[in-house]
Amino acid sequence: MQSKADKLRALLAKPDILVTPACYDAFSARLIERAGFELSFMSGFAVSAARLGLPDTGLISYGEMLEQGRNICNAVSIPVIGDGDTGYGNALNVKRTVQGYAQAGFGCVMIEDQVAPKRCGHTRGKLVVNREEAVGRVQAAVDARDEGADILIMARTDARATDGFEEAMWRIKAFADEGADILFLEAPESEEEMRGFCDGVPGHKMANLVEQGDTPLLPPNVLQEMGFKVVLYPLTMIKAAMAAMEDALQALSLGQTPEALAEFAHLREVVGFDDYYEAEKKYAAGE
Repeated sequence: MQSKADKLRALLAKPDILVTPACYDAFSARLIERAGFELSFMSGFAVSAARLGLPDTGLISYGEMLEQGRNICNAVSIPVIGDGDTGYGNALNVKRTVQGYAQAGFGCVMIEDQVAPKRCGHTRGKLVVNREEAVGRVQAAVDARDEGADILIMARTDARATDGFEEAMWRIKAFADEGADILFLEAPESEEEMRGFCDGVPGHKMANLVEQGDTPLLPPNVLQEMGFKVVLYPLTMIKAAMAAMEDALQALSLGQTPEALAEFAHLREVVGFDDYYEAEKKYAAGE
């Protein structure tokens, strides 16, 4: 059976950009796969919001993220990139994080250079570690991969917001030299910076598009022309779910039946009732 990492390597070898909606639980991941997308991303922001009802400010733990990720990866056949935050400690913790995410079934893990506790890349108060520690994290992640963890490494820098675009590019180039599989410069603020990122370093690169965030919301074909390989929509799914749930709750509060609900039969199908019933019949008949 082809591993999730090998599936992702095959996708990266194809010519087209990979449009990647982010998931936050097994159900949202399954919807993404059923809609025909070939790749997803477990968003730390969205998992923290859905699982804890708390902001993405380093409050959620490695164990909680790992458990959520295992459920997500088990629910789908497509590869999923896991948000590994800062690696949850020093370089040895980074290696353990990479190994744990590989065992959970992720195709790739993202490691970033923020100071712990980290926070969402499009919010206030970010800080990054020094160059040596940032490169050391990526080196540890790559070592874990090369020592047997069947997973790709995405290396992220948040230095654009703290130290400027040139410093962010220095770090990105250093991450590429360490052997990262995918490069992620968080929150460039203009099309010029996005092109500078793509032109300034070889390898696969990801664009992270947050609605009402800091980065221009360009269409996938334009991003592909720039040189991006992956375009991530990290909050689109949870924001859509939030809007729909608030509309339904508003209707219920007014004594009305909510509109635009999924059919009950469709919900049963998505979560697998039909498959369960078939298996139940098989074993009840002693086949």
